Formats: sequence, C-alpha cells, structure tokens
Amino acid sequence: MNRSAVLLVLAALIVGLASGYWLAGFREVSEPSTPAERKVLYYRHPMNPSVTSPVPAKDEMGMDYVPVYEDQAPEAGQAEQHPSAEAPKERRILYYRNPMGLPDTSPVPKKDSMGMDYIPVYADEETPSETNIVRITPEKVQKLGVRTAAVEERDLTRTVRAVGLIEADERRLHTVTLKFDGYIEDLHVNATGQAVEKGQPLFELYSPDLLSAQNDYLIARNSRSALQDAHPHTQAEMENLVQSSLERLRYWGVSETEIRRLEQQGVVRRNLVIRSPASGVVLEKMAIEGMRAMAGDALFKIADLSSVWVMAKIFEQELGLVAAGQAVRVKLDAYPGRTFEGKVTFIYPTLEPETRTAKVRIELPNPHGLLKPMMYAHVEIGGRSHRVLAIPRSSVLEGGKRTLVLVELGEGRFEPRPVKLGTRGDEWIQVLEGLKAGETVVVSANFLIDAESSLKSALESFGAPEPPPPGGHTDHGRM
Repeated sequence: MNRSAVLLVLAALIVGLASGYWLAGFREVSEPSTPAERKVLYYRHPMNPSVTSPVPAKDEMGMDYVPVYEDQAPEAGQAEQHPSAEAPKERRILYYRNPMGLPDTSPVPKKDSMGMDYIPVYADEETPSETNIVRITPEKVQKLGVRTAAVEERDLTRTVRAVGLIEADERRLHTVTLKFDGYIEDLHVNATGQAVEKGQPLFELYSPDLLSAQNDYLIARNSRSALQDAHPHTQAEMENLVQSSLERLRYWGVSETEIRRLEQQGVVRRNLVIRSPASGVVLEKMAIEGMRAMAGDALFKIADLSSVWVMAKIFEQELGLVAAGQAVRVKLDAYPGRTFEGKVTFIYPTLEPETRTAKVRIELPNPHGLLKPMMYAHVEIGGRSHRVLAIPRSSVLEGGKRTLVLVELGEGRFEPRPVKLGTRGDEWIQVLEGLKAGETVVVSANFLIDAESSLKSALESFGAPEPPPPGGHTDHGRM
C-alpha cells in the first residue's frame, strides 16, 4: 500500500472517532437520565408563604399547599421569612377536622364524602374557649327540634297572681241604731239577706219619749200661731222653741219623711216608722218583733254591694311590683270563663308574719250583684313594664348553683354560658351579665344539649385526652 492510501485510511478513522464522540455527547444531552428523587422540606400556603405545613394540606379554598424542595432556592419576597433553605419549626397536628364544620374528626389525613381533604388542627391553633363548645350535626339539630331566639331589648312585664276573698266595701256599710228607748211593734224587714231600698220601712217603734217629743213640737207650733200679734221678741222666742223641738226629733234619728208628716198633719203618731238609711242587703238583723230596744242597740246592718272589695294576699317578694291604681283582672269559681275588671286602691302597711304576705285591697264594681261577700277570687295584677335586655324563660337552664344559657355560634356549634339574671316576667327574663344584644340562644331542646356538654366536661375533668390510635376515628362533641 502506498503512502497516499495510508493517509486516507488514517483520516477516515479520525473522522469516524470524532463523529462517534460527538454523537455520544449529543445523545447524552438530548436524552437525559432519570434525575435523583428530590427531598421536600415543607409545604407552604399557596397564597401566604409564611404559613407552612410539614405534610400535604389544603387552604380554606381547597387549594393544595405548594411543596418546597431542598435544592430549591427561596422565592423572591421570601428572603426575610426563610433566609435559609432549612425547614421551619415543625407544628404538632392534634387531629384533622371536617372541612364543612361538622364535628367529625380523624387522627390521620382523610377525605369527606365530597372528596374534600380534612383540615389539620395544630396544637398552637386550639383556643381554650373551644374546649367548652358542643358540636351537633345539622341532622341531629333538626331531629332534636332545636329552636333559637335573639337576645334583644324589650318591655318586660310581670303579672302578679294571688288569691283573695270578696268583702263588702266598709264605706258602704250602714247600721240602724236607736238613740232612745222603745218597743218594736211591727217588723217589716224580717230576714237576713233581704234587699232593701233607701227610705223603705224597716219596723215601727213605740216610745213614750218619742210621744213626748212630738207633743212638745205641736204645742210650740200652736203657741207660735197664737202669738202672731205679740211683740216681735216674743214671736222670736216661740220660733226658737219650735225649731228646737224639730232638732230634737232629728237628733233622735227620726227621718225627714216622718217629720214632714208631723208638720203637715199636726197629729201625734203613736208608732214611729224607722226607715232604711241606704239601699243594699241586710247582712245582720238583731230586731225581733215585740222586743224592747234600748238606746244604742244596733238592730240592722245593711251593706251597699253595688261596689265590693277583693282582699288579696301578695307575697313579700312581689310587693315591689304592685302599686295603687294598677289594673286588676279577677276570676271567680262561681262564674267560669268570666273576667271582672277592677283596680288596686290600697296596700296595707303590715305583713302577716305566718305567711309573709301583705293584704292588697282591690275595688270591683258590682252593678248586677253577682259578686257576693266571701266568694273565692283569683287575682291577676298587671305589673309595671320597663325596657331591659331579655331572653325567653325557656332558654334558661338552672340547677344547683349555676344558671346557664346555650349560645348558638353557627355551623352546629353551641356554647354553654353562665349568666346573671334580674327581673322575671311572664315569658321573658332580664339579663344583667353574660349576654349582649344580637346573640342567639337556644329555647327548645336546650336541656339535651346541656346534658351533652355536661358529659363532655366530666370526661375532660379526668385530664387531657390521649392521642387517638393510628387509623382510629373519634368524634369531638358529637351527639
């Protein structure tokens, strides 16, 4: 082989070797090998890089946390928060809660029925107030029939209820009493309870003293007529004598009707008619036909029952709610379904030590005579109203030394809260401490929720709960 051919062979070999090396390098660049596994340091919030998590998580909007790798440089704006690539301080996860606010929890990551990831609850996120909150599912709330009401300012009125007896109005009582001695000869009203009218004859009375007084009057009147032509001084004296005789009859209680009859007829009557001083009914009758009546004897007791009193007994702690002039409703066993209207006229100044009650006088009109003394009465006195912060009476849970209400926090959460109460109305109670206007309290099925809260508190009193077993499942505050 000549020299030229050898040179051509060597050149071809050099070109082939160079091409092989170049192709190998190109293939190495165009077909990279599988990279080594990158180590994740932590996961950061997609919208707030300062919030991190050691495990995969989702934010409030359901977006995945972004992983931060060991070989990844800090992004712009994160230099101050993460000056180095080392992992932040690990946060301890207590459990994972339902993303929809339901009480269902889990010790490990999981998804709900809609495929949403459970949200981790860290040790530094749980506040002490959350430990007292009771969580109930919406289905359970509906099944229990839970109803709520708002805490609001309103006019609070309390009705005072009491019992009493109907009595005759003391100002309408009349007693027929003689001011001279006599004998009852004819008795016209002879039964207790009989109704009488003013001026109606009660009985006829014979009295020697009364006969003498009538004679004195007639003699003085006749003498005045006989001395019409006498000196004026004499006539004046006779006139004084006539008037004195008439006044004597009036002082003895002789009615004007009998006096006018005596003046008109000019005849002495043996029997004097004693008439009723007022309209009413005879409560007591001591007069008996033929008996001798002495001066000062009470023969009849007559009561005007067109208006009566109800004497009600009010407990000491309710006296501050009663005042003169308040409207009163009275119901009687004798007339079911009927209500009589009256008003408070007087509160007696003393209490009965045995019952710790005070008497309150109520005046009732009785135009038809339906109300009778000693009837049993049920009294309702309308209390004075004043505007206060109030809640329904059914929302209050009282037991022992505690007074609680259940405050609705939303999303099936209820907080047992102690309160201080004031005046109690018919349906509402004044709130002094513990609540503010606008909050919502439970008014129905609250005792069931309170029972769940009490059970939860009793279990927590034994100490902090142990971590749930791996793969296990627990419910916090679930009914």
